[in-house]
Amino acid sequence: MKNITTATLVIALAGCYLSEDENDGLSAPSLSTIHTVSDIPIPQGYERVSKKKNSFADWLLSVPVKSDKRVFLYDGTLKRDQTVQYAVLDLPVGTQNLQQCADAIMRMRAEYLFSQQRYPEIKFRDNNDTWYCWQGADDRQKFELYLKKVFGMCGTASLEKQLSVTRPLKDVQAGDVFIKGGFPGHAMLVVDVAVSKEGKRIYMLAQGYMPAQDIHIVNNPRNALLGPWYEVNDDAIIETPEWTFKKGQLRGWE
Repeated sequence: MKNITTATLVIALAGCYLSEDENDGLSAPSLSTIHTVSDIPIPQGYERVSKKKNSFADWLLSVPVKSDKRVFLYDGTLKRDQTVQYAVLDLPVGTQNLQQCADAIMRMRAEYLFSQQRYPEIKFRDNNDTWYCWQGADDRQKFELYLKKVFGMCGTASLEKQLSVTRPLKDVQAGDVFIKGGFPGHAMLVVDVAVSKEGKRIYMLAQGYMPAQDIHIVNNPRNALLGPWYEVNDDAIIETPEWTFKKGQLRGWE
């Protein structure tokens, strides 16, 4: 998604949930208790799937969450629809209309590898199979310039090609990507997975969108009781607030 859209400034509060006592589900997050993704509550009867230390899935739990639940665009104005998000991640967006959906995922993957000093693994390809490889070690300023170039040259179509592992939904893992490459296309990152004693899996999704905006964890539009969690079931589609994916569009990294 690289279309440039003029944002209209509309101040709107995010959708409200009933209290936990009233709906036996998840209440809206308390801004005073949620500091990282790991603080986001899990529905009763579920436990987070254990993550390998220093893995991408483990790093995702440590991503900071903003105390302000509003989603801002790259130019500092508010996103028109403020009902989409459950929480907003405290990650850079930039001041240009570049970091959209696939870019947000590439940002998070690159930030993880950068934090682990796994610099040779930071690389992304464009649609002409040209690879953009990070070679600046721990130089943060150059890293941001590198990501700007990646965001300008790569997108959903190229990222879909790069994500070579096709994952069955029943095996969804934190760090996986729902992706539909194209013009337009969309991509969303699985940031967490939990499982019940009966083996039922649920997962949580984060996205960037267009115009470029804060990366945010989305609500479940089909089951408000689950808040930001989605069930693994037999449905052929995964309906999110701003895009609908098919079951076969889940990919993993090598």
